[in-house]
Amino acid sequence: MDGTILVTGGTGILGRQVIADLRRAGREVRNLARSAGGPYQGDLVTGEGVAAAADGVGTVVHLASKPPGKTDVQAARNLLKALAPGTHVVYISIVGVDRHPYSYYQVKHAVEQLVEASGLPYTILRTTQFHDFMASLCRTMTKSPIVPVPLGWAAQPIAISEVSAQLATLAMGAPAGRVADMGGPQVLSFREMVELYMAAEGKRKPIVELLVPGRVSKAFRAGYQLTPERAVGRITFQEFLRGGVPASSYFHKA
Repeated sequence: MDGTILVTGGTGILGRQVIADLRRAGREVRNLARSAGGPYQGDLVTGEGVAAAADGVGTVVHLASKPPGKTDVQAARNLLKALAPGTHVVYISIVGVDRHPYSYYQVKHAVEQLVEASGLPYTILRTTQFHDFMASLCRTMTKSPIVPVPLGWAAQPIAISEVSAQLATLAMGAPAGRVADMGGPQVLSFREMVELYMAAEGKRKPIVELLVPGRVSKAFRAGYQLTPERAVGRITFQEFLRGGVPASSYFHKA
């Protein structure tokens, strides 16, 4: 099987980093994209162009996703159908998706199950939320004069660069099934993250913690999205904020 690696969602912030990491390691990489300027045009949702992009590749790093994930399952089906037997599938998922009722997490779990049932060799990496995503969420919450935050919710933000390095390593290695979860170095309450964000931005606003009803909120309070025993990331949220908060696109449409 050819050593070429195909990346889906390669125009997103994580995808760009993964492609750069793989190319620095000397690997030939294809980026499956819908944009007219891409050398490997394709649409995972319709399946158009996917087989041509996947022809001859030995590994696929499947990153393409778009919350709330309405097309993610169909996109994964089309991708898996286009792959030759023996192709190594590397999939990025989220910690706790097998227990959490949040709809997007349930979609990620459904794609995991498709990958596992495909008959193809695979590696699945679950991570916690990216620093960039949490900073964007903090930016949104701090727009109002009084900052509302959900009571009891927490996150374990991790650097995209660290996740990308791990994905590149996994893509260049042998299929490993579901590997150990990857979490950021700290578990922070939403209040703590907002406070760190406002300090970095030089803002001072009152914070009000609100008890959000419902089973999704209950799951977030229970911490299903956390993996404190796998706090392997090194870059803290505060260190990330000191480096500036980019306005980035975290996901790429399938």
